[in-house]
Amino acid sequence: MSNPDLASLGGAAICFYGAGSMAEAILRGLVEAQLAKPSNITVLNRSNAERLAELRERYGVIPADTDVKKEAALSSADVVILGMKPKDAANAIRTLRHILRPNQLIISVIAGLSISTIQQLLGRDQPVVRTMPNTSSTIGLGATGISFSSSVSAERRELALAMFNAVGMTAVVEEPLIEAVNGVSGSGPAYVYYLMEAMIEAGVQLGLSPDAAKALTVQTVRGAAEMVYSTGENPGELRRKVTSPNGTTQAAIETMARFDFQEGMKQAIVRCAERAREMGEDIRREAAQD
Repeated sequence: MSNPDLASLGGAAICFYGAGSMAEAILRGLVEAQLAKPSNITVLNRSNAERLAELRERYGVIPADTDVKKEAALSSADVVILGMKPKDAANAIRTLRHILRPNQLIISVIAGLSISTIQQLLGRDQPVVRTMPNTSSTIGLGATGISFSSSVSAERRELALAMFNAVGMTAVVEEPLIEAVNGVSGSGPAYVYYLMEAMIEAGVQLGLSPDAAKALTVQTVRGAAEMVYSTGENPGELRRKVTSPNGTTQAAIETMARFDFQEGMKQAIVRCAERAREMGEDIRREAAQD
């Protein structure tokens, strides 16, 4: 691998295999923060040339829209980011075995796909970074869990961290905890959206206009998150501070408790992590068919 300036990643050739929303979030962060030159970023997918052209128009990145261009981009890149759908991962990665060089850095954003399965599909101890970002990366406020194979050097660790810090924050965890990251933050935005849906619907039920209910809900959730972030206080302590005895907030909290709100949320997160492991097992079994 070349030795890029880690302050800009400017010297690294980066290839995105998969051009979905997460790939776009990451490349947007790299380009808009001027951490990587668009001319050093190539995007490819299985067959959607229109999507590749769209990304070229928006960010100036290079589309690889023919088989020859795809193979050239994959074989010459310093960093290959795997972003295909989990159901397509095993077959797609298997085809890379004779295209990639053994020293290329592989970064996966595929839910459930373990480092060992990637290496099994490639047939070697390739340097692999496993990540679990979330969709808030699209606006630069993502949360990404990240793990490294033993063959990833300190320099390459810093490169991977710089990439994901460009779209939010990162937490380095041991690989078995990536599923926990998936449960808490990977799917976490959807839980908050689900809560917001209920808040908006209740506001409308109580007589607010849909626009007013949405605006109040959005600002409330935004402000609550910022309070936790800026004060550093525990959410439970902040909740207690605004819950007066026998007041309106206490009445609401007691109602949620009767519906086992916290237990339901915890079980949802555990189930999300379990499902990620199940998906990983499906990919592992498919990989074992080699």
